[in-house]
Amino acid sequence: MSRVVAVSNRVSIPRRGAAPGGLAVGVLAAMQARGGLWFGWSGQVGEREDDDPEVVTRNGISFATIDLEEAEFTRFLNGFSNGALWPTFHYFLETVNFSDEDYAGYLAVNRRFAASLAPLLRDDDLLWVHDFHLIPLARALREQGAQQPAAFFLHVPFPHVEALRVLPVYGELVNAMLVYDVLGFQTEGDVESFRSAVLQLHGAEALLPDGSVRAGERRVVLGAYPIGVDVEAVQREAVESQGSDEVRRMIAGLLGRRLMIGVDRLDYSKGLVKRFQAYERFLEIHPDNLGRLTYLQIAPLSRTDLRAYSRIRRDLEQTAGRINGRFAETDWTPIRYLNRNFPHEALMGFLRAAQVGLVTPVRDGMNLVAKEFVAAQDPEDPGVLVLSSLAGAARELAGAVLVNPHDTRGVALAIQMALSMPLAERLDRHAANLAVLRRNDIAAWHTRMIAALGEATAIERPPRVRRVR
Repeated sequence: MSRVVAVSNRVSIPRRGAAPGGLAVGVLAAMQARGGLWFGWSGQVGEREDDDPEVVTRNGISFATIDLEEAEFTRFLNGFSNGALWPTFHYFLETVNFSDEDYAGYLAVNRRFAASLAPLLRDDDLLWVHDFHLIPLARALREQGAQQPAAFFLHVPFPHVEALRVLPVYGELVNAMLVYDVLGFQTEGDVESFRSAVLQLHGAEALLPDGSVRAGERRVVLGAYPIGVDVEAVQREAVESQGSDEVRRMIAGLLGRRLMIGVDRLDYSKGLVKRFQAYERFLEIHPDNLGRLTYLQIAPLSRTDLRAYSRIRRDLEQTAGRINGRFAETDWTPIRYLNRNFPHEALMGFLRAAQVGLVTPVRDGMNLVAKEFVAAQDPEDPGVLVLSSLAGAARELAGAVLVNPHDTRGVALAIQMALSMPLAERLDRHAANLAVLRRNDIAAWHTRMIAALGEATAIERPPRVRRVR
């Protein structure tokens, strides 16, 4: 069996007590199932001595990491990846910050990744590259002489070409993606958006009848491979953690009140300010819930060095303070807002204890918290998921109460609907959602993606790309 070599911007070496993000959960599950090598940035910024990665092995998985210099980190990550690609891919076009210098730094780090990774590769390896930070990596590896089959999976949404065109280098990025043999996306909508870009750049003749696209003399496979969760593991953690001190103290602090929960990175794509405003509207139009429902929002800090994220934190603190000041009683606080990480087991216990899961991003590639909430519920008395229709998970979880996250009144009404939903309806919705989770679990995700990669043909070097403006 060929070895899988996963490559991502950041490598997440398992550490006790850590709660990894969606990408890390998915890649680690694939590595645990198959073994192999996971390569990427260590998370450390410092002076560069050489390009030799540090390699450690744990439980049959090799983790190879390199550090970034301060200038590399600034241009590659904060500059082009988070300042240009992230807002473009999430349709926050007014916040896109593009510069030629940042783009040059982005390409340079991808070339450095390739130079450090290439000596570690074996002839029969399968390369599996993850997310928008590393779009040009396959091209850089080809320049190093690496010819292994390569797949790329995008964890975030892919925008329609009319939005993508805000980037002056969008043509180079699309053509760089066409160097891969397999391109994986979260939803069929993302696949169609990518096809719109291919159509714009290469014409209708590049769109093949079977859904793949032609890149010169090569055929590139496109597919939707929605990332999932390990249903049994989530259920086990959710049940076992009910006896932990952390979960027991949280439940005791409710004083018998019902619980609504949100768990998100502190990021403007998560729609947290609008979510808080929707909760405020809910308390206004349904005052009978005053003192009877506690909303717990866990939002670990993210990208604290970027000005936009500092504004989000300030706005959330002000909004939470206003709502609590307006509605709180001496023995009840409407919103418990926490900027800290919790162990994954504790989070699953919190989700199980909640009657409502509130997941309302204004744009999201998938959102695994939505899936974890469903999996963590008591199947005999499940809570209700209120889910943004603009999250990729909405394409699968038809049993959720779907909302437009920009519609604060609509979200408020959905919260009331969830709280008053009869048990029979909750059971039906939960069963439907759980069936989808089992069908598209984490094992199905990486098995399907790697199987498609294993069937890929040898890669030929693509033609030179030109900048499209």
